[in-house]
Amino acid sequence: MPSANVKALSESTRGKLKEAVSLLEPFLNQHALPQLEAPDAGGEEQTFYKGLLSDLRHLLVYSEVAYEKLGVTLRRPTFDNDYAERLLYEVYHHSVNAFFYPKNEGYSEDGRYAYTGQDAIRFRHKPVRAARDIVLGVSKIYEDLRDDLAYYENDYMTQRRMQGQK
Repeated sequence: MPSANVKALSESTRGKLKEAVSLLEPFLNQHALPQLEAPDAGGEEQTFYKGLLSDLRHLLVYSEVAYEKLGVTLRRPTFDNDYAERLLYEVYHHSVNAFFYPKNEGYSEDGRYAYTGQDAIRFRHKPVRAARDIVLGVSKIYEDLRDDLAYYENDYMTQRRMQGQK
C-alpha cells in the first residue's frame, strides 16, 4: 500500500480510536458491578456484567495502546510505512476483534440485522441502559475501523509471508 494511503489511514484510525477511548473510559470510571446489576440479581446476571465490564476494560486497553503507538508513529520526522502497517494490523486483530468477539460473550454481532438499519449487536441478557448505550455507541466506531482495516485481516500477513520467501 502506498505510504500516503497508510499515513492517512493511520491518522483516521487514530482519530477513531481516540473517539472510542473517550466513550469507554468515562463509562468504566463511573460504573462498577454494583451499579449495573439489580439488587436482587442472580448469579447469571452478575456473571454477565462481570464479563461485560472485563471485555470493555480489555477493549479500552487495546484501543489506548494502539492510539498511543499510532501517535508516536505519526509524530516521527520520517514516517515508517512498514511499522505503521504493522500497527494497523494490530489494531484490527486486537481492538476490532476484541469488540466483535468478546471473550465473555456478553454480546455478539448478528449479521442478519446489519442491512436492515437495526442494531446488529445482540446481548445475552438485557443490560441496563448505560451498558447498552456504551456498547451500541462504540459499535459504529469499531464497524468503521473494521471496514477501513479489512485489508489487514488477511492480505497484509500474506503479503509479508510472500516477501519473506523471496
